[in-house]
Amino acid sequence: MRTLPLRLSPGQDLRRALEAALATEGVRAAFVLSGVGSLDVAQLRLAGAEAPVALQGPIEILTLAGTLSDQGSHLHAALSLADGRVLGGHVAPGCMVRTTAEVLLAALPEWEFRRMADAATGYRELVIRRRDAAQEPPPR
Repeated sequence: MRTLPLRLSPGQDLRRALEAALATEGVRAAFVLSGVGSLDVAQLRLAGAEAPVALQGPIEILTLAGTLSDQGSHLHAALSLADGRVLGGHVAPGCMVRTTAEVLLAALPEWEFRRMADAATGYRELVIRRRDAAQEPPPR
């Protein structure tokens, strides 16, 4: 495991920026260890909902957690609204950074995460595989 600290800037899409950082590093599996910051807009899919709800900022990111891969990410966040209410759910694309987002990733170069259909849940679920030694060597 190696750590990858990131600071996202105003206007960046939180989810897409994390996925882009993973691609830049050539990593196929990572976990979010920590994430805090602020958003102008949040797209959060609440438990059991089919589509995300749009929340207008200012919004504070209290926690960010999840998995990242080149085949898709599964991110959850707890967000504090301007009136102090806290909501949590799945982070969808469209969460736009307000002032900053400070995120620490744990990159796992020897592993790859895949998303495959799971008949039991009806969703594309995480499949964890050790990278084949015959494949290209893991990045740095």
